[in-house]
Amino acid sequence: MAMATRTPPDARSADASMLCLASASPRRRELLASIGVRVEVKPVAIDETPRPGEIAEAYVLRLAREKAMAGAQLSPLPTLGSDTAVVCDGQILGKPGGADEAAAMLRRLSGRDHQVLTAVAVTGPVGLLDVCVATRVRMRDIDEHEIAAYWATGEPADKAGGYAIQGLAAVFVERIEGSHSAVVGLPLFETARLLARQRVPLWCVQGNAV
Repeated sequence: MAMATRTPPDARSADASMLCLASASPRRRELLASIGVRVEVKPVAIDETPRPGEIAEAYVLRLAREKAMAGAQLSPLPTLGSDTAVVCDGQILGKPGGADEAAAMLRRLSGRDHQVLTAVAVTGPVGLLDVCVATRVRMRDIDEHEIAAYWATGEPADKAGGYAIQGLAAVFVERIEGSHSAVVGLPLFETARLLARQRVPLWCVQGNAV
């Protein structure tokens, strides 16, 4: 499949977008902005159904790659795709379908550790690069009143695992081991390294990026 011709980053104007983000996630857009990456947003729709027997890490990596490749057909820029999964006892916890499912997820996560996997894939001059980052999250005990009150805020309805660490659910998180930004939606350290390899400049001079 032919790829669009890419203009070298140093040939673009100072205020031009340097990366295509194949996602409508405002959190990923904000995280990229926080490290000085200007993006154009090109959301893509792919089938996110796990394949039979597919383990969580393979699942998030596959979706990140598919998003990046689909987005690359919509833009001449290097393109980033990403996916995040909350995993408990080896099971992927997706977005809750309603109050009962959200409550069941929080009960399951309450008072114990779980894992958050975030995969990132970036297309560009050196092909398709990807990485998967695992972060361990410990939740404190969450009582039924808190679970119901949290659902009533509307925040957990579209969040993997039924919670947002960057939002109101921060009060439930006792500790994390790993990347906080990965739990939010994009591991910034690892993402910056991928972008540097694809010649996407960050807030610093490109030659000193990472």
